[in-house]
Amino acid sequence: MKILITGAKGQLGSELQATCPTNIELILTDAQELDITNAAQIQQTLVQTQPAIVINAAAYTAVDKAETDAALAYAINATAVEYLAKATASHSIYFLQISTDFVFDGTASMPYATDAALNPLGVYGASKAQGEQLTQQYNPQAAIIRTSWLYSAYGANFVKTMLRLMAEREQLGVIADQIGTPTWTNTLAQTLWHCCAQRPAGIWHCADNGVASWYDFAVAIQEEALNLGLLNQAIPIKPLRTAQYPTPAQRPAYSVMDKQATESLLGASLPHWRVSLRSMLKQLKAQGAAS
Repeated sequence: MKILITGAKGQLGSELQATCPTNIELILTDAQELDITNAAQIQQTLVQTQPAIVINAAAYTAVDKAETDAALAYAINATAVEYLAKATASHSIYFLQISTDFVFDGTASMPYATDAALNPLGVYGASKAQGEQLTQQYNPQAAIIRTSWLYSAYGANFVKTMLRLMAEREQLGVIADQIGTPTWTNTLAQTLWHCCAQRPAGIWHCADNGVASWYDFAVAIQEEALNLGLLNQAIPIKPLRTAQYPTPAQRPAYSVMDKQATESLLGASLPHWRVSLRSMLKQLKAQGAAS
């Protein structure tokens, strides 16, 4: 089975390559190979490559920069998704669109259901929400997979930034009043492979289990990294309020998502975020030993 991946060089694209089942032939595209903001180029690529499935792992994810770069954020996260949804529908190709917890406003006190009202706080979340709506409008058989706080051994992310800062600085301050769920790209990739096999339609939530603030996450990163020898010494980590660290984009204060339907689809529980963090850090350590 041939599966085309957009954004193949990103965190998720790299993880999908690393975890690809043996019965799947990947067609890897990034911005250089396929401009997803060009509808004609999408059609041409699909005709030439004839995939059974398209996974859109490409996205504009610079949350703060999006506030002043709205045109590009909407072009990649909404207009391009419309083109992909229309093109895959016209060729009867199963389409997987990746979305985000940032489509919610963070005012909930219990995990967001898949049908909870969307109310994004910034351009990034609004552009992803529009991408969801366009996917459903133009390819009703597609699946939209919302995820949160992604990190991996590939590319730039919160875990790798924390490891660098913990090695460089004498202390750190990290936001403690934004609550969500850190998610290893491996968890998302494995869920996407299940979706490729089962081809469910509609909206699904995929994140690791458990909840954390960014502060909790940072403390856990330091503890696990010390245990694995990725850091030489502990530094103080202080909890900060969002008000102490203003950013251009407002972020949801609570973005935990209900994953029961996804776990039923998988026939298994999703891993706890702390277990996933430990596994990813072991992978980082192994990569360091190999390099």
